[in-house]
Amino acid sequence: MLGYKFRLSVILFGVPYWYIFLMDKSFWNNHSYLFGVVTILLMGSCANHFFSIDGYLDDSKRNRHVPYWNYFILKYQFFMLYFLAGLKKTDVEWLEGYSMSDLGKHWVFGPFRLLLTSGQIDYIIIHWFGFLLDLTIGFWMLVEFTRPVAMLFCACFHLMNSRLFSIGMFPYVCLATMPLFCDETWPRKIQSLFTTDNLEAAPSDSCIYPIDETRIDRDLVRKPSWKHKFVATLLMCHCGLQAFLPYSHFITKGYNNWTNGLYGYSWDMMVHSWDTILVVVKVIDNDTDREHFIDAGAWTHNDRWSKHADMGVQYAQCLKKNLIAGFEGKSHLGHSTAISSKFTSGNISIYLDVWCSLNKRFQQRMFDPNYDLLKANWSPFQPVEWLLPVLWQYSDFRKKMDEISKEVHSWSNDSDVLFIADFPGLFLENFINEDFENVTLTIMEGEVVYEVEIGNSLQSVGVKLSRGQSTSVEVGIFHKIHTISKTPSCYMYTFTRTSKEDGK
Repeated sequence: MLGYKFRLSVILFGVPYWYIFLMDKSFWNNHSYLFGVVTILLMGSCANHFFSIDGYLDDSKRNRHVPYWNYFILKYQFFMLYFLAGLKKTDVEWLEGYSMSDLGKHWVFGPFRLLLTSGQIDYIIIHWFGFLLDLTIGFWMLVEFTRPVAMLFCACFHLMNSRLFSIGMFPYVCLATMPLFCDETWPRKIQSLFTTDNLEAAPSDSCIYPIDETRIDRDLVRKPSWKHKFVATLLMCHCGLQAFLPYSHFITKGYNNWTNGLYGYSWDMMVHSWDTILVVVKVIDNDTDREHFIDAGAWTHNDRWSKHADMGVQYAQCLKKNLIAGFEGKSHLGHSTAISSKFTSGNISIYLDVWCSLNKRFQQRMFDPNYDLLKANWSPFQPVEWLLPVLWQYSDFRKKMDEISKEVHSWSNDSDVLFIADFPGLFLENFINEDFENVTLTIMEGEVVYEVEIGNSLQSVGVKLSRGQSTSVEVGIFHKIHTISKTPSCYMYTFTRTSKEDGK
């Protein structure tokens, strides 16, 4: 920031930053990736030639020309940030308004609520205006005539994002880099308002100067050296890579899930929203056939690993090492695990069952719950073979689900609904605790068997239900819902949360 020992300072910051960034990919996102890329670009720049301690102490740097590529590459990086984010929002999920929800109720949209409802703000302002701004703002800021208005909109956009989302420094970094789109000499123009000194910069060996017959200076660089050519090659490679990586997921198929690639360098910010209701980690001791269920958050800081096949495999391998070794006391996260060595050999299997919703769809399984992750056949270049598909054929149900939700919420302040879909041949095992009442299961598509245990015996009774049929669900005991139709089943729970004030 002060420009002292600039290049060394950038290296001392960038190396540990990338080390920490690459240590845990469950925390990767577009923002942290952007900061790392900008750090690399600054390493080779001459950003300390003006208004810096280096420039004050070193005459070879003081007030020297800066190669144009220094301005261009940073401007290109942030232009692509906006433009690619806009291209990603051409996704039908975003344009139809399913990516974000309930943001229109936030206080930052107070002035808009004078004319629009919260739902209209979500659709018009957040989805469509956000799409158009990302797609075009870079062009508007490049044009001198439209730049002032564009910067005003862009500044408001980032300031609103800083209030709406917990995304750290990202909005402020974007605000600070907006002047990159202005003419490169704007700091000198501002300085000229306060001083009459000669502000013309001195030539630099890093620059290449055109031949000027009216001014012959043999010390100026006229032809590009091998260093100039090398830098130009690196810049072209960087520009091509930044344009290619967001659409490179046809190569890195192993990192794809319901969406393409790791959420880190694709610039598909906020396009996909996830609502996870259940992550089940089941371990089977194959020597005794005993089942064990593990707290999915016991050894992790977040649950992003549960939605990415490569991280799921890594989690399973790590889990096996911990379980086989056996351990008591505190984990590195401080949670009390009290896991003793219950496994006498390494002959175990680990299964992962993740239930989540993508952009307001039905809650459904993401992975095959019968696939042993310790025997996973995973490759970065092959599709994930245990990934279950999104039930796109039921996407049109979202409007009906929204109508049903509004109706259920109108019953009382404590009533709610949960929509679930499942695949043929699979079943959901569920437990409704006694904090809920009036729990009803209603079938929307397909056929299921609702199975519940009888008392403490091993006997159970099943009720076959088809589309449109309902049944009450007992609380305080486990039940299973088997999908027996040839097509996926869709059903919903409606329920009421009991109030503590009622003594329940």
